[in-house]
Amino acid sequence: MSVALRKEKATNPGQYMLQLGQSARAAATELAHAEPQHKNQALLAIATVLDQRREFILQENKKDFEAASVNQLSAAMLERLELDQARIDAMIEGLHQVAGLADPIGEITGLRYRPSGIQVGKMRVPLGVIGIIYESRPNVTIDAAALCLKSGNASILRGGKEALHSNQAIYQCIQQGLKQAGLIEHAVQVINTTDREAVSQMLKMHDCIDVIIPRGGKSLIERIAG
Repeated sequence: MSVALRKEKATNPGQYMLQLGQSARAAATELAHAEPQHKNQALLAIATVLDQRREFILQENKKDFEAASVNQLSAAMLERLELDQARIDAMIEGLHQVAGLADPIGEITGLRYRPSGIQVGKMRVPLGVIGIIYESRPNVTIDAAALCLKSGNASILRGGKEALHSNQAIYQCIQQGLKQAGLIEHAVQVINTTDREAVSQMLKMHDCIDVIIPRGGKSLIERIAG
C-alpha cells in the first residue's frame, strides 16, 4: 500500500518548530509514566510495520538516492544513504534487541546512608525531550527513535536533507506502530522540512527540548556546540 508523504510545512519555521516542541513536551509527560511492557509493545509494533512497508520505504529511498546521484554526492555518502532489504532487516532486528533490554527507568544505584541516617541513592529518570540531528543514514531514524522510546523520552529528529523521503517513510511506520500500541504518536517526531532555519530554531528551544545530540561530521558537531 502506498501512502503519500506529507509535504514540507509551508508555515514559518519558527512556528512549525514551536508546534513540534510543544507536542513533544506534552508527549514526554505521558511517556515518562509509560509501563515497560507498553513501550516494548510499541517497539515491536514499529518493527512489524517496517516489515510490512518494505517496498514503500525502498521506493522513497530510491527517490533520495537518485536525487543524490544527480547532485553528485560522494560515493561514501551514497553508500550511507542507500537502503536495501538487509538494512531494513537490521532496523527490525535492532528494534527487537532494544525491546529485549531491561527497562532503565526507575533503576536505583549507589544507595548509601548519610551521617544523619537517611539513605540516599541515584534513580534513573527520563530526560524529557531529546533532539537529535544527524546526516545521511536513514536507519539512524529508527535507532534514535527506539532508544528514546525505551528510555521514556520524547524525541524530535532531524535527518539530513538528502534522506528526506526515506526518513519520512520510516517516520510513517513509527507513527503507525505507536498508534497500534496505544502510545501517543507525538512521542517521536521527524522534522519534515529541509529549511536550515529549522535547525537554528531547534537549538533555541530550551523550554521544549532538554538536550540536543548531534551525530555526524565535525562541522555539524561544531555548529551544535557553538
